[in-house]
Amino acid sequence: MPDSVQDVLLKVTGLSKSYYGSSGTLNILHHVDFVVHRGEFLAVVGESGTGKSTLLQILGTLDDPDEGDAYLAGQSLFTLSQGERARLRNQSIGFVYQAHHLIPELNALENVMLPLLVRGEKKHEAEKTSIDLLQRLGLKDRLSHVPSKLSGGEAQRVAVARALVGKPSLLLVDEPTGNLDEMTAQSVFQAMQSLCQQEGTAVVMVTHSMALAGLVDRVLCLKKGKLIPA
Repeated sequence: MPDSVQDVLLKVTGLSKSYYGSSGTLNILHHVDFVVHRGEFLAVVGESGTGKSTLLQILGTLDDPDEGDAYLAGQSLFTLSQGERARLRNQSIGFVYQAHHLIPELNALENVMLPLLVRGEKKHEAEKTSIDLLQRLGLKDRLSHVPSKLSGGEAQRVAVARALVGKPSLLLVDEPTGNLDEMTAQSVFQAMQSLCQQEGTAVVMVTHSMALAGLVDRVLCLKKGKLIPA
């Protein structure tokens, strides 16, 4: 990956996070520093409870760090108001979780269109963009299916389409295939990876799967609150 400043999409500096309870202080992240380049696919691995999901929540502006900062395309994430953070998530950051979190009353096409409609795009334009993306993910015959009528792999592909339909510069992915069998997991991951490569989308993925981690550009391990090369 290139090292020039202009190729850095995400820069994380000194990120720390602790939780405080009756049993004492639990240090989750400790002065975490790393960068992600434009179009890079980065995997973060580590044991359960090491803070991988917490890291993604912070990068997605859904939680605040105790210390440190993160910059997306040079913009500090934690100086933004809540409204500005919501706009950033709609326009620049996509999310894919282990559970697809599709709206059960909406069909596949409507689920994918939703972020564009929230953004204010005209319905026919949002529909055209969403159909194209779903077709690229092999779902052209599933546009009118509600989530309960989709297989697990199909539902997760719809979730990937919804996350990428707004052409975010950064995709945050939390155990994207954890609920799928091995063959389906590989298929969904490869479809997501191919689409991100085509669109030039940078990805930060946390996963337990070393098989998936072995397919990305770079792997870091979260251990004792710090990111180290895997």
